[in-house]
Amino acid sequence: MSRIGKAPVTVPANVKVALEGSRLKAEGPKGKLGLDLPPRISAKLDKNQILLVRDAEDREARSLHGLARSLVKNVVEGVATGYTKKLEIHGVGFKANLQGKKLVLNLGKSHPIDYPVPPEIKVTVTENTQLTIEGVDKQLVGAVAADIRGYYPPEPYKGKGVRFAGEIIRRKEGKTAQSKSA
Repeated sequence: MSRIGKAPVTVPANVKVALEGSRLKAEGPKGKLGLDLPPRISAKLDKNQILLVRDAEDREARSLHGLARSLVKNVVEGVATGYTKKLEIHGVGFKANLQGKKLVLNLGKSHPIDYPVPPEIKVTVTENTQLTIEGVDKQLVGAVAADIRGYYPPEPYKGKGVRFAGEIIRRKEGKTAQSKSA
């Protein structure tokens, strides 16, 4: 039995969960979210718990069991409290600003980068160098943060670029001048 898969998912009081076949729907204070359960995995809804059960004992079903439980937990947690990722922009003249539903990044390139923000995601910019990405879908929040970071990942020599808050960048020493010895 999967250690992760056999643990029940506790549903908070402010979240409503409904099962329609193999589709799980959750609604909470932060919004609504749905999830299609993988094949051969079914869910049972108790009072305030969701228990996931697999139909077979083969390798694929066992591996999907823990995955399905984690995805269900992420959906329930997302509609209850939401997910947040923070990004920092380091570098001279590097900045970001929000224009409607478009994030404009000036990252030292010859042109500004326009990033269309998905409608389910809320992006806030503070001090032109601090980004906060919020949403109910953990996977989408992480993907948006990774996309933005991917435009200029932190480089190891000066440390400039877009990084996650609290991310430690391993710095390297630059080249040293060779002295001529004859």
